Amino acid sequence: MEQHLSVADMAMLTAGATMWTTAAVPAADIASLSMADGPMGVAGARVDERDVSLLTPAPVALGASWDPALVQQIGQLVGGEAIRRGVDLMLAPNLNLARSPLAGRAFEYFSEDPLLCGQLGAAWIDGCQSTGTGAVAKHLVCNDSETARDQMNAVVDERTLREVYLLPFELAAEARCAGMLTAYNKVNGSWCAEAAPVVTAIAKNEWGFPGVFMSDWFGTHSTVGSLQGGLDLEMPGPARFLGAHSAGAVEQGAVPAARLVDAATRVANTARRFGGAKGTPMNDSAAADLLVQAAAAGFTLVRNEGGILPLDSTRYPRIAVIGPNASAPCFQGGTFAKIAVKPDAVLPIEALRQRFGAAITGYTPGVDPQPKLPRMAAQPARDLGDGCLRGMTIDYFDNQDCDGAPLASETRDTNSLTWFHGVHDAGALQRDAATRASGSYTASDTGGHLFYVGGTGALRLLVDGQEVFRRDEQLAPGDVMGRLKSGDADSVTVQLAAGQTVAVVAELRYAAARCQGLWYGVRGPGSAQSMMAQAVAAAQQADAVILMVGETSDASVESKDRPDTHLPSEQIALIEQVCAANPNTVIVTNVGHAFDTRWDGLARAVLHCWYPGQEFGAALAQVLAGDREPGGRLPVTIAAADADYPALSLQPDANGDLHYSDGVRVGYRGLAANGVAPRQAFGAGFGYASFELDAPQLHDVADGWEVTVKLRNTSHRVGAEVVQVYRDLPELTLVGFAKATLAAGAEQELRIAIAARRMQVWDGGWTDVAGPVRLLVGRSSIDLPFTITI
Repeated sequence: MEQHLSVADMAMLTAGATMWTTAAVPAADIASLSMADGPMGVAGARVDERDVSLLTPAPVALGASWDPALVQQIGQLVGGEAIRRGVDLMLAPNLNLARSPLAGRAFEYFSEDPLLCGQLGAAWIDGCQSTGTGAVAKHLVCNDSETARDQMNAVVDERTLREVYLLPFELAAEARCAGMLTAYNKVNGSWCAEAAPVVTAIAKNEWGFPGVFMSDWFGTHSTVGSLQGGLDLEMPGPARFLGAHSAGAVEQGAVPAARLVDAATRVANTARRFGGAKGTPMNDSAAADLLVQAAAAGFTLVRNEGGILPLDSTRYPRIAVIGPNASAPCFQGGTFAKIAVKPDAVLPIEALRQRFGAAITGYTPGVDPQPKLPRMAAQPARDLGDGCLRGMTIDYFDNQDCDGAPLASETRDTNSLTWFHGVHDAGALQRDAATRASGSYTASDTGGHLFYVGGTGALRLLVDGQEVFRRDEQLAPGDVMGRLKSGDADSVTVQLAAGQTVAVVAELRYAAARCQGLWYGVRGPGSAQSMMAQAVAAAQQADAVILMVGETSDASVESKDRPDTHLPSEQIALIEQVCAANPNTVIVTNVGHAFDTRWDGLARAVLHCWYPGQEFGAALAQVLAGDREPGGRLPVTIAAADADYPALSLQPDANGDLHYSDGVRVGYRGLAANGVAPRQAFGAGFGYASFELDAPQLHDVADGWEVTVKLRNTSHRVGAEVVQVYRDLPELTLVGFAKATLAAGAEQELRIAIAARRMQVWDGGWTDVAGPVRLLVGRSSIDLPFTITI
């Protein structure tokens, strides 16, 4: 306990010192901790393409691996990367659930199932914290969607809250995570940062969790409410509601002194635990190998008619690669935790050419790879002596007219710029000012070029000195973040000739606010019809086709859910026409959530790759060639129709309430209870190897049971299998699983622990499920051939 500290020092500890650091009391051995956002790696505080960090597979891809040991290694990799970047605490893992396929951040969620999510989250925490880097699990609780997330109230019954949405956090607490991040939303009427029934009554008192509870950034609403709710640390700093205000609340008698001592103790203990000795980051070679392994382990094969995969170039000597995601893969979603990917990350098309050589006859995207905001291959307007030969020259001014010498200048090789007050010091964000991006662009084709520009204020676009677009609208400070998140841009057509070089200038004039953004791009000539025709011709001339479809990073964003589950209509048309032109088509999907796959029967094979991290290209080439197994199983249910999902709409009602009316029957549980067959079942998938299971046996052990099952690899190659155990009452529920990799012809006895809690429900307290209860054992939620009765 920290009673020896002054009230002022204890109060200081309850608020961050800066945007990404905690306060320090050196005399009491309490260091300042540096934080960074996750969970796919160490996000740079500046949201800057130059802050390159290792990008791991997204949690949904790790969830598809069903492999806690592998996920632990990924956590260890990220913990080591945090050390390299000078970070003490990672805001990760994300333990919310993929309740609806429309959820904007579903790619950050391990699964729709709380046990799979919780066990993989705990493994990630173990790995991260083994390096001396703390893991802060997020977002407590029911932040399972993005629509009005900072206003809506999640209305959820006690049984559902306990068994489903709190279970992953309970397992994180058992893994001794450094802390938990409270969500922006309300739960049952209380802001999550003030939700005493969750934070204090359950997490602190029932679980006995000793870690720190911190707010999500700017997610606090009061002083007394936050402290009385159990919040220990307000982020970011400087304080808005806690900090010195905490001392005032204690002195006025509004908050007990013991509550301030508790908060300061938790912050201090976390600082002492994670502010000291660190491990050694993984070397580059080992990290690359692990990221390839992890990507392939999540690739989920759901169709392979006629054994077309692995692709044999002697059987298919001419292989066409088609589809936008081969050249413009979606590595991650568009959140503020976005990782700056290494510039030499190998694209899928490049890796396929390297692996298959002359068998790859060509590549055509078929549809526009960047439909919302294309990049602009530009050269900077001025040489700033920084060695940067690509990108735009960025000038920061302290006035809206771009008059006088700029405050600062830099070269940025990106088409999307974001600045935050307290993080970026180049611009003048806290006053009315301007930023100008300038460079040169050379056209490769003759025709109409669409130039795009968007931003958080008044905009002007010039091409060769001529103003081609202007909008003088200024945003109110409260509207800036919404514009920044939407990323909407205007466009104008400019006629250029092939080889013509033009000067391009984009100007943003903004009013004072905490953040600003400017984005721009250019799309060259070329009709949708001609791109589709080229794709069909390529398919007709090939023996087999690798068709890569999927999303761009703006399809999965923070603070915005999806309107539907469909791929873009032009991609569906591409699938239909390519498969009609060549039935030997392998569809590779690059999507971060459950989505509509009614076209899946058109192709010979379908491989879901999710968002697989920076080694996507290498992993894909190796899996398609058969050098590696696709090791994934579905971590989410893909329904036959949107109406089949137990939860779909994420729109709160007129009172701001989002009712969790599906209760505990989320995902596969609800489909099973309603007698509805999925299109692709939770837990389903297969590799190139084949396996047999013997009838399982049940054994009593301390605090539960153990299911043993003999697994045999009946194929001539190494492979992996996932054995899953479900209980049948009161609804189908995953209670245990195990993954094993076996050599050709090998046999192994798997042991699957079933904790006593897995056979209980919440009914005012933890109560045994009324029996007799059957354990169902098999390979997916609909493939459960073995039954054991307890």
